[in-house]
Formats: sequence, structure tokens, C-alpha cells
Amino acid sequence: MIIATIKEIKNNENRVGLTPYGVKELVEEGHQVIVQETAGIGSGFSDGEYKEAGATMMRSPEDIVKAADILVKVKEPLPEEYNLLEQFAGKTLFTYLHLSGVDKRLTKVLVNNNITAIAYETVQDEKGLLPLLAPMSEIAGVLAVQYGAEYLQKKYGGRGVTLGTITGTDSAHVVVMGGGFVGMTAAKTAAGMGSNVKLFDINPARVEALNKEVREYLGPTLGKNFEALTPTGENLNDALKEANLLVGAVLVAGAKAPEVVSEEQIKMMKEGSVIVDVSIDQGGCLWGSRGTSHSEPTYEIYGKIYCCVPNMPGQVSRQSTMALTNATIPYLKMIAKEGAEAMIKRSLATDGRFARGLNAYKGFITYESVAKDLGMMDQYKSAAELMA
Repeated sequence: MIIATIKEIKNNENRVGLTPYGVKELVEEGHQVIVQETAGIGSGFSDGEYKEAGATMMRSPEDIVKAADILVKVKEPLPEEYNLLEQFAGKTLFTYLHLSGVDKRLTKVLVNNNITAIAYETVQDEKGLLPLLAPMSEIAGVLAVQYGAEYLQKKYGGRGVTLGTITGTDSAHVVVMGGGFVGMTAAKTAAGMGSNVKLFDINPARVEALNKEVREYLGPTLGKNFEALTPTGENLNDALKEANLLVGAVLVAGAKAPEVVSEEQIKMMKEGSVIVDVSIDQGGCLWGSRGTSHSEPTYEIYGKIYCCVPNMPGQVSRQSTMALTNATIPYLKMIAKEGAEAMIKRSLATDGRFARGLNAYKGFITYESVAKDLGMMDQYKSAAELMA
């Protein structure tokens, strides 16, 4: 197999799809690996390191996609890259896609070019967890709180405002929506900084587990700062009225995120409070959220500061790249060895977990919630149907 990665072009996206160590592993298994020149610079990996690991270095992304059997990326292809996908027809793309969170154009390009599109964010492991999403979710959870602290300090003119002491004496109030990897990590981070944290999740069993796990993690003193709850109209509204920072961290795998905080609830929050929506890749879970960028990260509505950067981990690129590729390489090696189709068929014959990563195949959308969210059910067929 010929496996390739190209330089990411999303705003301030410094991660890369393969590390030199990953290249070395693939080359040792007999595969050819092509890396675009300077693709790893933003993560601290030089072209020389890739060459030493056995990669073929090429300058032109067009030449790379023409040569490759499998293209490994970090972020979804942008409109400027759609021409590359046309030259990549019939081959395998392995990356974050978040198709429900973007417009239809990318999905149409994938379908029209018969690309086998495997999305990191919908691959499941034997426990039903999302192993290729988890490492970035944890990093995003920490960054969400760091962004919140930064914009609170700016809003209050640098007058000693932190998440630990919003007025100089009282602790800040942080509300987290969603108890997955992002939400749990954000809650641990904020409570660890001294904030009063309330985390809301609709699953009572998850709420019970979070109260135990997070409080044990924080210890007896800081653990008093944290509470997980199932949302009712009253308890959520009370928490939002107090909140200085609201973190949106709701995920429905492969589907558009549901709106869990309404316009009226945003209005009741304090002026100058900060809203960080980490679910923005899937469309956002908080009213008013729209995608921003690292170069222009914020905007204001009703006196609230929104930050909705879809590629937050790109700011800590070396750590993020290493965490991501450590998770993706075992899967990539299997795809390269067996071929994507054979691996999907094997998955379907057993537990189907890896097959859930397949979002497009042979001219069809293969993830039902993506097709529903985009209004493209006429172009949906399950992987099992297509491979029968």
C-alpha cells in the first residue's frame, strides 16, 4: 500500500496526520509512505526526520493524492482541497470528518468520487467507546477552560480575574454541558483551578459515576467544588444565572449536536460571561454558536463572549499529534495490511465496531445520522447492504 499525508491548511492547524515514528512502523511493514514537504513543521517534526524514518518527501499535494492508496489527515478536507479529492477517486480517506457539522458539499464530493471515507470520530472499540476521538477530547476539555480563563481576564481588564477568584474573593462559577471525555476533563480542570463547577448530563447513571470519579480525582478539598446533575429546567437555569463560564461538550457520535442551552437561557447569563462550545465540529450545542478560528476566536451576543474554535487542539500541536497518531496508527496498519473493504467486512462479521467509522463508500453515505442531518437519505445505504 502507498500511504500519504499532506499539510493541513485549516486556520492555525499545526497538527499532522503521521509522525516520523508512525512512518517508520508503516515502512517496516512493507508499505511506502509519502509525506508532503513541511507537513510536520508545525508539530516540531522536520523533513529530515521523516526521510530518516523512510518516507518519500514530495512537494505537490496533487502528485501525492494521485500516487496514494490511503490518505491520512487530521481535519476534514476544506473546499480548497476538494479538487484533490477528485484526483483521489475510488481510494481511502482516514481523518476527522464531522460531516453532520458542515454543509453538504464535502459529503457530495466524497460520494461523487466513490471515496471510502473512514471518520476517526465514529470508529468504536470493543467497549463501544470512541478511541480515536478520546485523546483530542481530553485535550479540548483542558483548552476550553484555558480559553475561558483567558477571555474572562480580558473582559475584566486584567483586574486579577481568574477562574479561581472571579471577584478577588469568590470562586468563579463554571457550567459544563455533557459528561463525556470533553466535559469530564473540563470539569476536572476548572474545579482544580478553584472554580465551583456544575456538570449536567442527561444520563443518571453517568451523573452518579461522575460525582464519584471526579470527586475522588480532585480529593476532599477541591472535590467540594464539583457537582454533577441531571438537568431540570430549574437547576440548569439557576446554574446558568450564576455562571461566569459555560462549556458546551455534548456529543452524539456522527450526528449533529442537539441544542441544550436556548437563547432565553443565554440571555439570563451574566454580561461578560464566556461561552466555549467544543461541540462546534458537530454544529454546536449552545444557542448562538458558530465556528470561529484561532486568528479570530471570539464574538459577542447579548454581552456574552463566544469562543467556538473547531480545532482547538491544533494550538498544542506536538502533544496533540502524538496523542492522535498513537491512537490511529494501529488502525491504519490494519487498513494498510487488509485493505479498507476487507477490514470493514471483517468488522461487520464480528462486532461491527470499526465498520461504524465508515461514513461514505461506493457512492453512498453509509452513516445514517449523517444522511438524516444533511437531508440526503436518498443517498444512504448501510455498509452491510453495500458489502453483501
